[in-house]
Amino acid sequence: MSNLSRINTSHLARWWRSIDRVTLICVCILIGFGYILMLAASPAVAVRIGASRDMFIFKQVVFLMLAAAIVCATSLLSLRGVRVVGWIGFVLALGATFLTLVHGIEIKGARRWIALPMMSVQPSEFLKPFFAVVTAWLLTERKTRQYFPGLLVALGLFALVLLLLKSQPDIGMLSVITTVFLAQLFVDGLSLFLVGAGVASMVAAFIGAYMVFPHVRSRVERFLHPAVGDHYQIDTALRAFGNGGLLGRGPGEGRVKDLLPDAHADFVFAVAGEEFGMLVCLFIIGVFATIVIRTLLKLLRENDPFIAVATAGLVTGFGLQAFVNMGSTLHLIPTKGMTLPFISYGGSSAMSVALTIGLVLALTRNRPNENRFGQFTPAPSPAPRGSS
Repeated sequence: MSNLSRINTSHLARWWRSIDRVTLICVCILIGFGYILMLAASPAVAVRIGASRDMFIFKQVVFLMLAAAIVCATSLLSLRGVRVVGWIGFVLALGATFLTLVHGIEIKGARRWIALPMMSVQPSEFLKPFFAVVTAWLLTERKTRQYFPGLLVALGLFALVLLLLKSQPDIGMLSVITTVFLAQLFVDGLSLFLVGAGVASMVAAFIGAYMVFPHVRSRVERFLHPAVGDHYQIDTALRAFGNGGLLGRGPGEGRVKDLLPDAHADFVFAVAGEEFGMLVCLFIIGVFATIVIRTLLKLLRENDPFIAVATAGLVTGFGLQAFVNMGSTLHLIPTKGMTLPFISYGGSSAMSVALTIGLVLALTRNRPNENRFGQFTPAPSPAPRGSS
């Protein structure tokens, strides 16, 4: 690390000194668990569907390598670069999400994916980070420009996203983006009364989804009434945690991967619980909690409102996604097909989460001489000796 010392003024050295290295190390740990658990869970799933035993492993190696590169490349962005990437990415993701309604692949009654030669892409995954950056800029810019309708534009974009996700339908993604938006409005200074009204609207919308969408009703009823309906996946996952105990059955000794169709994706946390035990599961939870809590604590000392609002939205989406996946697997909430960041199989998920964390690292870098437009101002020269 001598080349990255304080006397080195290269761009890489400045990046290394300014980056939140604890968060970066936590991301590397999660990517490492992604490799380990994919080696444990995916071969049995691949054989069961008649594919090559190593198909998921090779794909996930590529996905996680791309994710690591995206984290590092995105974390190099200036504040201006974050805003530009946020706007461009949001427009592209919004257009691609609309395209799923016309040319998307229909799976289990939902159109959320676009087929590409090597993989299928879920554009709504990329809406989360870009939406958080765009709305943060709109909400904070209205405080520096007179008559700038930032709040109205942000509400309009949220309504457009709501309409697109409801049309797919993707109620889980819509819930996450709504929570991100409410968190940003709260951090931006919206009154508690209006935040409470937003939460009440979410509850009303959830009740409406329960009444309108059969798959939502089925999942809620199975959660509330364990003796009714098909509970095979949840019961199998809970047995896996019980079989793992404190220290686990050992690498490769688990049986849940042979029984669950989504053991490499939505239920990968159950594989971790069975093969590596409760202590490793608690460690994984601790890594996620470290990223979220550390980032939020850094925002308490942040003076730039754009950084505070954007980062709060990004880390809220990241933490909520991890909670939904692990909570579903442990039967703490109704099941929802949402991946565990950096650990579950999936290219769209890995790269969208990498964008999220890369943007968080870019926003929380130490920038003593950078203004809100992403420009560096020279530090004041020291006064000559003897001057008053």
